[in-house]
Amino acid sequence: MSAEKLPFVLPAVFTIGPRVDDELSLLKYAKLISPHDKLSNHVKELVQGIIEGETRVLAASMTMEEVFKGTKEFKQEVFEKVQLELNQFGLLIYNANVKQLVDVPGHEYFSYLGQKTQMEAANQAKVDVSEAKMKGEVGAKLREGKTLQNAAKIDAETKIISTQREGDGKKEEIKVRTEVKIFENLKEAEVAEANAELATKKAGWTQQSKIAEVEATKAVAIREAKLQREVEEMNALTHTEKLKAEFLSKANVEYETKVQEANWKLYKIQKEAEGVLYEKEKEAGAQKAIAEASSYARQQLADAELYAKKKEAEGLVALAQAQGIYLSTLLGALGGNYGALRDYLMINGGMFQEMAKINAEAINGLQPKISIWTSGNGDNGMGDGAVGSSGTTMKEVAGVYRMLPPLFKTVHEQTGMLPPAWMGSIPDSTTN
Repeated sequence: MSAEKLPFVLPAVFTIGPRVDDELSLLKYAKLISPHDKLSNHVKELVQGIIEGETRVLAASMTMEEVFKGTKEFKQEVFEKVQLELNQFGLLIYNANVKQLVDVPGHEYFSYLGQKTQMEAANQAKVDVSEAKMKGEVGAKLREGKTLQNAAKIDAETKIISTQREGDGKKEEIKVRTEVKIFENLKEAEVAEANAELATKKAGWTQQSKIAEVEATKAVAIREAKLQREVEEMNALTHTEKLKAEFLSKANVEYETKVQEANWKLYKIQKEAEGVLYEKEKEAGAQKAIAEASSYARQQLADAELYAKKKEAEGLVALAQAQGIYLSTLLGALGGNYGALRDYLMINGGMFQEMAKINAEAINGLQPKISIWTSGNGDNGMGDGAVGSSGTTMKEVAGVYRMLPPLFKTVHEQTGMLPPAWMGSIPDSTTN
C-alpha cells in the first residue's frame, strides 16, 4: 500500500541462498536451519516475511506515482533493505527480479493510469496534427505575404534609388555651379585685394615723400638750433673760464695741492698694504709648505706605527701559539688536571706573592681606632663611670643609655655623621 493508501501487487522473484564465500555467514545459516527439519518451510517463510515487511515499509513511504515512475530505484531500495536483514542469517540475494506493478482486484489505478496515458497520447496526436495543419496554412500565408512584401520593397527601393540618382545629379549640378561662383568670387576678391594693395602702396609712397620733405625741413632747423646752442655753450664756457681765472685760480691751486697730497698718501698706504700682503702671502706659503711637510712626516710616522703594530700583532699571535703549545704540553704532563695546571701557573707567575704584596699595601698606614666600653660595674671604656648594678630592669636601661654618647662619638669620628638631637649629643672631646 502506497502513501496514498492505494493497494497494489508487486510480483517479484528473489533467488536467495547461503553466502558460500564467508565461513561466518555459513555458520549463521547452519544455526538457522539446524533446529528444523530439512523439508521444513521455516527458512522460506522467514525470508518471505522479511521481503514482504521491508517492501510494505518502503512502499508506505512513497506515493504511487513515485513507485510507478521509479521502479528501478524502488527495486534497488527493496534489495538493499532486504539484504541488510538477511545478513544476520548468513543469506545472500543472488538475483532479484521485480515484475510490472499490478492492480489489486477491485482497484483499477494502473488501468486508469494506462488509459490516461493513452488518452493523453491520442489528444497530443490530435494537437500535433492540428498544429501541423496550422503551420502549413500559416506558412503558406506567410510565403504569400513575404512575396508581396518583397515585391513592394523592391518597387520602393527602385523608386528610392531613382530619386537618389536624380537628387545626386541635381547635387552635382548645384555643386559645379557653386564651385564656379566661388571661383569667380575668389578672382574678384583677388582683383579687389590687388587694387587695395596698390592704393595702399600709393598712399604710403605719398606719405613717405611728404614725411621726407618735413624731415628735411626739420633737420635743417634742428641743425641750426644745435649750431646756435654750441655757439652759446662756447660763449658760456669762455666766460666761465674767464671767471675761474679771475676768482677761482687760488682755490683751484689749493684744491689741486690737497688732492696731490691725498693721492700721495693714498699711494703710500696702498704700497704699504701691498707689501704687508706680499709678506703675508709668503708667510702663508711657508706655513703651507711646513704643514705639508708635517702632514707627510705624520703620515710616514703613522705608516711606521702601523707596520710596528702589525709586527707586534704577528708577534702576539706567534706568542699565543707558543703559549698554547706550552699549556697543552703542561696539561699533558699533569695528566689533564686543570686544577694542578692552574696552581702551577699561579706559583710560577708569582701570583701569591703579588696578592700578599697588594694586601700589605692596602692596610699599610692605617691607624684604626678601637673603642671598648661596658655597662657593668666600675668605669666604662669611654664613659663617665658606672652605676651600681642591682640586676633590676631600670639599671640595665640606664646602662644602655649611658653607652650611647661614646657610641655616637665613635661613629662621628669614623664616618663624620651626627646623631639627631632628640636621640642624644656627642660628649666633649676632653671627656675620657
